Amino acid sequence: MPGHEVSCCIKYFIFGFNILFWVRAMVLFVYCTLGIGLWAWSEKGVLSNISSITDLGGLDPVWLFMVVGGVMFILGFAGCIGALRENTFLLKFFSVFLGIIFFLELTTGILAFVFKDWIKDQLNLFINNNIRAYRDDIDLQNLIDFTQEYWECCGAFGADDWNLNIYFNCTDGNPSREKCGVPFSCCTKDPAEDVINTQCGYDIRAKPDSEQKDYINVKGCVPQFEKWLQDNLTLVAGIFIGVALLQIFGICLAQNLVSDIEAVRASW
Repeated sequence: MPGHEVSCCIKYFIFGFNILFWVRAMVLFVYCTLGIGLWAWSEKGVLSNISSITDLGGLDPVWLFMVVGGVMFILGFAGCIGALRENTFLLKFFSVFLGIIFFLELTTGILAFVFKDWIKDQLNLFINNNIRAYRDDIDLQNLIDFTQEYWECCGAFGADDWNLNIYFNCTDGNPSREKCGVPFSCCTKDPAEDVINTQCGYDIRAKPDSEQKDYINVKGCVPQFEKWLQDNLTLVAGIFIGVALLQIFGICLAQNLVSDIEAVRASW
């Protein structure tokens, strides 16, 4: 009777898939995290005061690079080395870790559907917290500007949300030149302009509401994001299903390879 054999097809398929995944992870982790991330923190003076990392008023985008890059690096390492060296511990770690990520994604999707009103409130709170910290972090500032330009929106539910920022609020005691204004990313785009007018939002909220819409996007980012989801529901669902199928496929292959390895060892 022929003995058990480890499937070379499964072994090298997992290895090939994860080596590409691992290389991308290393590029993201080393370049974006250790390079751009540390440089960004150095420019903001965070490295000279480590305690300030936890004191940021809003989301620091550097954290996003660090978390995503770190997870991808660990997962790619476990799958790649586990398949190449036929290491059942790493393969089991890879499949369990991938299963946890799949479960979290599934749970998040279900909870987002069931508690969509609560999610909307949390998104509103999240955006407003970052509006308060707009001038405190250049990375956060760029992220908010990109979001407002891409969604053609202003604030969480409207331009008046910028009253939460000490530089843009309309209080009498505000000495800022940006008083009663909005960031330039709220302004409607003029196709004839080649250079961005960063002062286009000055004093705009001092005008009547009927006039503001001629100069800025008056819709909030939360409703604009909801509209985008509704318009692209098929695309979003397709991406999530595709990612889920890849994860399930990876888990099945890893478990199959583990079974082959354990069967070969048992026959020795």
